[in-house]
Amino acid sequence: MTEHPQRKVIYLDNAATSWPKPDCVYEAMETFMRKVGASPGRSGHHLANEAERIRFDAREAIAELLGLSDPMRVVFALNATTALNMVMQGLLPEGSHVVTTSMEHNSVMRPLRALEQRGVAVSIVPCQADGSISVKAIGEHIKPETRLIVVNHASNVCGTVLPIREIGALARQRGVTFLLDAAQTVGCWPINMAADNIDLLAFSGHKSLLGPTGTGGLAFSDNFDIATLPATAFGGTGSGSEQETHPEFLPDKYEIGTPNIAGLAGLDAGVRFVLQRGVEEIQQHERDLANRLIDGLQSIAGMHTLGVAGPLSRTAVVSFTCDGRSCSDIAHHLDERFAIMSRPGLQCAPRAHRTMGTFPDGTVRLSPGFSSTVADIEQTLDAVADLVGAKAVG
Repeated sequence: MTEHPQRKVIYLDNAATSWPKPDCVYEAMETFMRKVGASPGRSGHHLANEAERIRFDAREAIAELLGLSDPMRVVFALNATTALNMVMQGLLPEGSHVVTTSMEHNSVMRPLRALEQRGVAVSIVPCQADGSISVKAIGEHIKPETRLIVVNHASNVCGTVLPIREIGALARQRGVTFLLDAAQTVGCWPINMAADNIDLLAFSGHKSLLGPTGTGGLAFSDNFDIATLPATAFGGTGSGSEQETHPEFLPDKYEIGTPNIAGLAGLDAGVRFVLQRGVEEIQQHERDLANRLIDGLQSIAGMHTLGVAGPLSRTAVVSFTCDGRSCSDIAHHLDERFAIMSRPGLQCAPRAHRTMGTFPDGTVRLSPGFSSTVADIEQTLDAVADLVGAKAVG
């Protein structure tokens, strides 16, 4: 592990995992581990009841954030990838068809490729080089056998936000289920599942919800019929223990085994921090930092930023390339010389890079978060300029 004695680490890798977390997240997890420690739904004592209360509180907080009326329609999983797999594996039998885009993360593409080997047809709608897409183009790929449209809300590579409300309206009009990969947006971008026409939403707990790793899940719209989505894993739930068949009600139908309650305690604290501070306030803070970062990078000779130009259509994910310099080399020196944390390469989204013309080398990704500051951005711009031998910015 590289150490940076007496130097402040500038963490600009929040698109991977947010850090640092609010103090309330650490405190909630420690309190659970030291004072509760039990499994929910498995025992009759008061510590098990307290663990169940913690889990329900986390469901309630996420339901409030997403505009859901019933907290039990929030199902927890290991992460957004697990949640996406739950839907795609359960909803797409042999002979069915799914529509997605060329900007998807491997959390969507790899399950779809596996399903393709089992007889599921996959249509990948080409995006523009800036990550944007035409809703009309998506509509042109829908067939009678189409069961699902799955897209990311925002690219983890360039931050471009897709028109999900319009895509959801199209899906509803055509009788197709709409699954949103919201790993990059829940917590930093306003989402209302009803208003945005979202049937199913996969969320990550450890990014903009400010919770720990190993948390995430799937949210069901109030009108989604769970009978249409078979469970793909089975086991103990703490409910209906006299039966050897799995429960068919929410959330137990999709949750198995002993849950990560320590993680959910931290997730609950993170989500409530977001609710208290306000998604719009967090969004504006991160947007201001990203705009400053983009403007500064574009002022350095040989630098190229990716994604849409309009700040209202992108998250605070900024990817760039530099003429004559490898992305891995830039990221390595940012870390070694300046203690600046970035993410070089393909960011687990090779098709997105093919779309943008940055495959196979990829980009350097900088992603400020709620705790990033203007000083962090200015120091980063100075460091990048120094690395490429340009005049220092600012």
